Amino acid sequence: MNLDTSIDDFVSYLALERGYSPNTIRSYSSDLASLRSFALGRARDADADADAHAHASVGPGGSEDRNDDADLTLELLRDWLWEASNRGLSKATLARRSATVKSFSAWLSRTARQTSDSAVRLRAPKPDRSLPRVLSATSMQVIFDHLAERSRDGDPIAERDQAIVELLYASALRVSELIGIDVDDLDHDRRTVLVTGKGSKQRVVPFGVPAHLALQQYQQHGRRALLAQTEGSLRSGSPRSGSLPSALFLNTRGARLGTRGVYALVSELLHRVPGAGPEGPHAFRHTAATHLLDGGADLRAVQELLGHASLGTTQIYTHVTTERLRQSYLSAHPRA
Repeated sequence: MNLDTSIDDFVSYLALERGYSPNTIRSYSSDLASLRSFALGRARDADADADAHAHASVGPGGSEDRNDDADLTLELLRDWLWEASNRGLSKATLARRSATVKSFSAWLSRTARQTSDSAVRLRAPKPDRSLPRVLSATSMQVIFDHLAERSRDGDPIAERDQAIVELLYASALRVSELIGIDVDDLDHDRRTVLVTGKGSKQRVVPFGVPAHLALQQYQQHGRRALLAQTEGSLRSGSPRSGSLPSALFLNTRGARLGTRGVYALVSELLHRVPGAGPEGPHAFRHTAATHLLDGGADLRAVQELLGHASLGTTQIYTHVTTERLRQSYLSAHPRA
């Protein structure tokens, strides 16, 4: 089996038939590139040993040309994960690699590129399940007050940033969902937004009055100011000429805002408030889900809001609220 061809075809299958997101495709491609390198290295080592044995047995002579074919056996897959573990890769990374190769091996078997599914009995360590970072309502208010103050003079970037954080927290969005929103996806009358989540699955999620007001201000002023640069380039006939962007959130060049811009914004904001843990946009998603459950929201309603396929994924937020209750009990009860 030629690994290069098989991996390329599998990645195309994930993108075209399964509709996986670009981020997911990149993760699969990275894992399979590592597996390819390991498998071909092992195959070449075996060829070298065979050539050395043949040379010692029958004397010097031309060796047969080798290609980059390799079979995926259970032993090979186990050795690949073991080698990664010895290099210090985390349990979460090992679990992801195991899931990747299981999917790949099953596809190879279904498409008759390999006689059997070698990864059926493959096991990987379960990832450590750490509780996500959750901000208090007071900390969130500090962030919102700071954003409101910064946008008070009508700076378009500040207005955009305020709308981003309000919507991230109000609708508990993933950053990929946020930057994928187009203007037409917003329904201000119903205060809902259509988002595209993992696996290209779409859902409609609500947002509250503060997010509604911030989005309106941004669309009426900040976004128009950012678009002016694009309109100017269209009039000048620059290489960027074309239709105006449909994206809701724009960068300083008038194009769709990327994930790096959102991460930089959120990291700067979270650095201002106390607390340990990751400083990415997911912190607002975790915080929104936890605050909803603290306020009495139904777990399945929160699951639908977050776009989780499994209720078990959502249940981590019940662990967060339970841990918060335990800490409050230990700090407040006289006989704790």
